[in-house]
Amino acid sequence: MIMVTSDDIPGKCIIETLGLVRGNTIRARNLGRDILAVLRNIVGGEIVDYTKMLAEAREQALDRMQEEAIALGANAIVALRFASAEVMQGAAELLAYGTAVRIEE
Repeated sequence: MIMVTSDDIPGKCIIETLGLVRGNTIRARNLGRDILAVLRNIVGGEIVDYTKMLAEAREQALDRMQEEAIALGANAIVALRFASAEVMQGAAELLAYGTAVRIEE
């Protein structure tokens, strides 16, 4: 499955637009990570646990979006975007969305 942020794919022809597809996940922080984050905030540097958590959330959202596109018969997704929103204090949604298309060489 080709996924791009652009509206087209160089060298490919979009033969059918199948519609909006999306995938999301909601993740919550945990107390252990928060304590380490506070300590890291004092001394500075990357908060590795949060970086890992967000990377996993992005991958899960992409996987879910891709599954939805495949169910529609798509072989590519164009105009891919990410959005996030706080659902409650300490929990956030990560949403991946794009347009499912069928392409040919």
